[in-house]
Order: sequence, then C-alpha cells, then structure tokens
Amino acid sequence: MKLTVKDMQGKDQGELEIKLALIENGRGTEAVHQTVVAYNAAQRMGTACTKNVGEVAGTNKKPWRQKGTGRARAGSFQSPLWRGGGVVFGPKPRDFSLKVNRGARQLALRKALSERLKAGDVMIVDDLKLPSPKTRDFLGVLSALQVEGTALIVAGAEERNLRLASRNIARVELATGESLNTYQVLRSGKLVFTRGAFEQVEKRLARE
Repeated sequence: MKLTVKDMQGKDQGELEIKLALIENGRGTEAVHQTVVAYNAAQRMGTACTKNVGEVAGTNKKPWRQKGTGRARAGSFQSPLWRGGGVVFGPKPRDFSLKVNRGARQLALRKALSERLKAGDVMIVDDLKLPSPKTRDFLGVLSALQVEGTALIVAGAEERNLRLASRNIARVELATGESLNTYQVLRSGKLVFTRGAFEQVEKRLARE
C-alpha cells in the first residue's frame, strides 16, 4: 500500500510505501476494545472521599440518657442516621486503572491504524515545521491540506511552534510518533502524520 506525501502547501511530493502489516480480518477487535476501556478508566481521578463514623468530628458523649426520655436510644453524634454523621459504604480514593499487556496494546494500535488506512483517513506530510507560533499560519496549513473537522496531528518530535499555534484550535489534537495511542487514532476524523512520525510508528509496531 502506498500513500501520497504532501508538503505544507498541499502539493504532492511523491509516495511513501507503507511497511506496516495491515490486519485484514476481525483479529484485534477485542484488543482495541480492551485498550480503549483501559485508557478511559485511567482518566478517572478516583479522588471522591467520604468520612465514616470514625472520621467524623464529634464527641464520644452519649446525646441523652438511655432510658426515661421517651426518645429512641442514641449512643453517638457521629451515627450515620444523623445529619453530619458518618457515611455508610461511601466512596474512598481508589485507582481505576486496568492492566493491558504490551502485546494487546501493540495489536490494538496496529488494528486501529489498519482500519483508518483502509478507510483513507490517513494523510502523510513531508514535514510540519512552522516559521512562527501563529494560529493563523497553522490554519493556513490545514486549509492547504484540505483538513476539515477534527484532526490528529502526529509529529516526529514535539515542535514548540506547532504546539503553540494549534493549542487554541479545539478540533485539533497533537501527538508524537512515540506517544501515539489507540484512543487517539480512533477519536479524530483525520490523521495527519509527518513522514518521520509515521516511520516511528512503524518501528514501534515492528517490535511486536
């Protein structure tokens, strides 16, 4: 499979032979599901916290005597039955992350990229080095490449001008060839790789 390589003005600069072994059958679908679920679970903060009876501030003094008042017996101001008392079985800080082994992550990324390549959603750019960190310049590049809607820009390394120029555009996300994950591949409508970044991803997946 070959992809046309363009420059930042949208002009053809030759072709790039895809060395990535595409997955043609249903293999990898479950790995993609597991990886995306694990990614979303890892985004959860897990910081919700409530106080139980032992943690609520208060005295150990009995509110009133056991008998003779006509009221129900009570032994603590911290009782869960009272306003301001402890919470029964309330949430505590926890880690929601799920473990996905390296082989499954590799398979999921290759499966996701295979589907996006077959759908024609991947574009290769020779390079993406902006002369200045101006959002206007970056929008001009997107317009020249005819990239509309949401887009994932994958560069070989973090470029300061590219990061600053794109951060005000909500529909655009940045990644590098080494940090790219399955969720990012599936999330955006268009994937724009630099030549170097795509070769980085191919090397990552060749370690499978």
